[in-house]
Amino acid sequence: MNLVVQGDDVDSVALKTVAKLTGASAIEQINPQAFRLVGAHEHGEVEAVCATAALDWTWVEPGRRLADFGLFVTDMDSTLINIECIDEIADMQGLKAEVATITEAAMRGEIDFTESLTRRVSLLAGLPESALTEVYEQRLQLNPGAERLMRGLKSAGIHTVLVSGGFTYFTERLKARLGFDEAHANQLEVVEGKLTGRVSGPVVDGAAKAAHLRAARERLGLRPDQVIAAGDGANDLPMLTEAGFGVAFRAKPVLRKAADCRLDHVGLDGLLNLFA
Repeated sequence: MNLVVQGDDVDSVALKTVAKLTGASAIEQINPQAFRLVGAHEHGEVEAVCATAALDWTWVEPGRRLADFGLFVTDMDSTLINIECIDEIADMQGLKAEVATITEAAMRGEIDFTESLTRRVSLLAGLPESALTEVYEQRLQLNPGAERLMRGLKSAGIHTVLVSGGFTYFTERLKARLGFDEAHANQLEVVEGKLTGRVSGPVVDGAAKAAHLRAARERLGLRPDQVIAAGDGANDLPMLTEAGFGVAFRAKPVLRKAADCRLDHVGLDGLLNLFA
């Protein structure tokens, strides 16, 4: 196997240490932030060395290229973007701390997602719809590397899907902004310009995310190993299980354990380095 090691500032001593530990036959520079250790073998000390040097590391099959994939599915909140939208909306009601506590428990997998969503959305009742615009325009930012990742995926001809337990107000805008082929999320109910505290239609939970991935994969005639999925929390676990290559971005422990790739230090575009 090859081992791709990357970071914002790759320490040469740490890199050579990992190469020696894994018995790599060569070190190939992909770019200044990423290196490929050719013919490496697993070693128990790799994780500790990389963690100390703030490096991400991922095992990649030799010869695997981005064009080998046909579908990319990603979560939105805290994966594609830097916030949990519902927490920021709740802040308009002075309830951010209360809602954020529920959000965090759901992302760790400690409470059922649908239950957590229902509880959180109910607290938003009476808030003007304009609060959503304020969150999008003033608080939402793309996570590092998001735009470069999307350009790389589109250049490789990969179908892209944004699927979220968040809300369509945000996914539809990000779909247009970044060029996603599809977007799926929950619809906040609005009556006379105010949120009712309810969602319309079926809840997009972990199972629904996985179902959207399967539907796209089958429609495109792809195998599971031709699918990449990215997320950060327990709600993303079902879709990462359905994908051939799972990416945990700044993720909770429950998702990190199941992922093929963990990106804790580099941006989302670090995914492109794996298959360069």
